[in-house]
Amino acid sequence: MTKSADIDVSVVIPCYNEEMNAGPIAEAVIAQLEPMGVSFDIIFIDNHSTDNTVAIIKAMCQRDARIRLIANTRNFGQMRSPTHGIYAARGRAVIGMCADFQDSPELLPHFVRRWQEGVDIVLGVREREKSGLMLSVIRALSYWLAKNFGDFQTIPNATGFGLYSRRVVDAIKALNEPEPFYRGLLVETGFPLETINYVRPPRTRGKSKNNFFTLLDFAIAGLTGSSKRLLRAPLYLSVLGALVSLLMLVGAAIAFFTGRPIAGWLIGMVLQAQFALIFGFMGLMGDHIRQISERTRGTPLVLERERVNFPEDYG
Repeated sequence: MTKSADIDVSVVIPCYNEEMNAGPIAEAVIAQLEPMGVSFDIIFIDNHSTDNTVAIIKAMCQRDARIRLIANTRNFGQMRSPTHGIYAARGRAVIGMCADFQDSPELLPHFVRRWQEGVDIVLGVREREKSGLMLSVIRALSYWLAKNFGDFQTIPNATGFGLYSRRVVDAIKALNEPEPFYRGLLVETGFPLETINYVRPPRTRGKSKNNFFTLLDFAIAGLTGSSKRLLRAPLYLSVLGALVSLLMLVGAAIAFFTGRPIAGWLIGMVLQAQFALIFGFMGLMGDHIRQISERTRGTPLVLERERVNFPEDYG
């Protein structure tokens, strides 16, 4: 069995009810990486599948020592489980990809070559794809919010499919992010990053585990995980409300000296001042929450039920 120190590339494949895809995706990865002459392993991390996915992967582990399995005690969601698998990998570079062939295995040699040439992060970016009106609106809104309120720029249509060098993985792991939006954390590290566009292949087996609500959850998590300034948005609204209240006070003064009714101006001023105070306190609370979040990272991502085919020196 290959020692963990000798592994060039670890390919991490999260899965949930992927009994139709587990075998074919492993074969596709092996077919792409074996001709390159690099040492590699394939780590499946199963998020408590209810079909035969685990049994199928265990059988593959018996046939091929390069295939490994982490089985979670329960479903920990689509952000925490894949990230835990990436942290468990010991390759000098780590590739993250989906099990359902929506990420093109044919790109793996390109990722590896660019890493060998010194690039720390190589991400696949999907060409624009057709989707429903509501999903398109949410996607566009989430990208706009991330661009205008985020602490760093996210990459539209980059799902996290790509290669990350060991120093990138270790840097992200050190953050101890409890709900890791990995594609955003990759950009946050500031390491050299390249992208390659690809066309999402048609689905030939299985079905997507994503729906409107899981995609919305991704959008919200990405925004909250990559934007501390958003927590201060109520403070900006508070300042704006205070200015409007001041303008209403000026309007009341003008109305008084010109002999016009001032009751409406005063009522509006009081209401606007109340809203300004409410938003001000909300902004202060949001900033306190941000500071608490920065100080209390360290929640385990998942709890493992078992590991298969991991050597003792894997860690």
